[in-house]
Amino acid sequence: MFAPVPTPAEMADWDRAAAALGLPEEVLMENAARAAFAALRRHYGPLRGARVLLVMGGGNNGGDAACLARHLLDAGALPRVLHTRPLSAARGAARRYALLARRLGVPFAPARPERPAAWAWSPALSVSRAVSDIVPDIVVDGLLGTGFSGPLRPAEAAVAARINALAGAGSFILALDVPSGFDAGSGRAAPDAVRATLTVTFQAPKPGLLVPEAAAHTGRLEVCPIGIPAAARAAASYRLWRGPASAQSADATDVFTVSRGPDLPRPRRARRPDRAEAVASSGPAHKGEAGRVLVIGGSEGMSGAPRLAALGALRGGAGLVEAAVPVASMPEVRAELPEALTVALPRVGENHAAEWAARHVDLLAPALASARAAVVGPGMGRDNGAGDVLTALLGLPARPPLVLDADALYALAGRPDLLAGLGGRDVLTPHPGEAARLLGLSAADVQADRFGALAALAALAPAVWVLKGAGTLIACPGEASIIVPYNVPQLAVGGSGDVLAGLIGALLAAGRTAPDAACVGVHLHALAGLALAGPYPRRGNGPRDIAAALPGAWTLLETLSRGAEHGPRPSCHSHTPRRGGGEPC
Repeated sequence: MFAPVPTPAEMADWDRAAAALGLPEEVLMENAARAAFAALRRHYGPLRGARVLLVMGGGNNGGDAACLARHLLDAGALPRVLHTRPLSAARGAARRYALLARRLGVPFAPARPERPAAWAWSPALSVSRAVSDIVPDIVVDGLLGTGFSGPLRPAEAAVAARINALAGAGSFILALDVPSGFDAGSGRAAPDAVRATLTVTFQAPKPGLLVPEAAAHTGRLEVCPIGIPAAARAAASYRLWRGPASAQSADATDVFTVSRGPDLPRPRRARRPDRAEAVASSGPAHKGEAGRVLVIGGSEGMSGAPRLAALGALRGGAGLVEAAVPVASMPEVRAELPEALTVALPRVGENHAAEWAARHVDLLAPALASARAAVVGPGMGRDNGAGDVLTALLGLPARPPLVLDADALYALAGRPDLLAGLGGRDVLTPHPGEAARLLGLSAADVQADRFGALAALAALAPAVWVLKGAGTLIACPGEASIIVPYNVPQLAVGGSGDVLAGLIGALLAAGRTAPDAACVGVHLHALAGLALAGPYPRRGNGPRDIAAALPGAWTLLETLSRGAEHGPRPSCHSHTPRRGGGEPC
């Protein structure tokens, strides 16, 4: 179940297309105000007698605020509008709604951030007045909209700072569409960007609002459709899997809250299913039908990485897992994973010095022929041997889908010949440092523009790219990219990525497409991390704990997906009609 995530430019195109279809801007502004009013009642509570200060900027967001003031007045609240530009400068629907609200008795006054008294509820500040008599109950931020980028102008920064000061004094801050000073496209915030209690974003979430850092500015993020027709909503560049947080129908009129991870239900120990449930949900009964995963990795001193990848595949549901590692690493693999099949690869080359070489691919021919997916790279080391193995693998006339992680990604850097051998069946899972090497950037550059980095990675090869980190991003060839807005500290531990690579391999081996395997795998991985927040609230868990939590994550995901999509198998494919430009994964 996906929601489209348009960029600010795409959102503006939707607005223009709606107008071209004949939908007046007054209708959308009225719908936006009604949606914000309903959200305020849900999250603030009764509004009768509430003192509400509304900041009206010069654009459509200001018009939304003026229109909202009328609804607040009708509900018995005490609205007051501070406008940053003369009302005579307002145009279109914003001007009409401002004049209507004023005729109905809503007070309007210029916003003067340099004068605290203008922002106090009482007209004059006095030491004899209690703070509760001075601070408004609610402040509505209608200063700037999704078109904002770059620094705030001095006057705008002063207004935003005044809003934040009222937040610090106890006011409930409602941001309309986007907190002022926050770039809805990139997720970058100006120093004085508004820090809201609740943000109501209209029609669809925007990419920047979904990065984990945005939570400090959006507060709770609620998405409220405002009636832009489906015919006006062209395909969006991004999409958000509604996933476990919302067991609701993915309807164009659906209001939903964006989950960032900690607010998701936590996986619990699965109860023993009754016989009817077991028959309905057990899946393939034969180990071969459940999928066979081959893990290729390991080197001297790094035998743990392939073990964790194999463990991730096992706990992810693979029927058979085979680990191909250098002979020196074999004792540890067999001791820790007796349930895995093993292939011991001898040293080759002069003086038997090389742990990895192209000829190992010949030795792995039987394992590759029977595998439905191969995970390549964990712990392989960074000498030329890993690149030689990858070259031989990609040159095979027939091979299983690949999950390339860790040292396989290192070997790909600067090798367009190898990248050309990848396709839509393959998944690459770089963390920011690995992405930086592939792109010739620094990790800081990648983190500063993760959306841009994802697009650059996708341009390297037409495969599925998983840019890991807080707010994982997934690029799918020919389809909208997926934003995963979760921030799960329990996943920030060495070896976590190895478990994820094995998990995605298991999902590929079970017959899922590469985009589906990446999407479901990343969400399962996050749920497993959330399960550890109870026993490890301040972290301290290890990657094996993440793998151990995967069965419980599966149980939760299957249960909630049945409720959300009326189907027994959680998938990032949407079985509902296409709406809002959203593409099936």
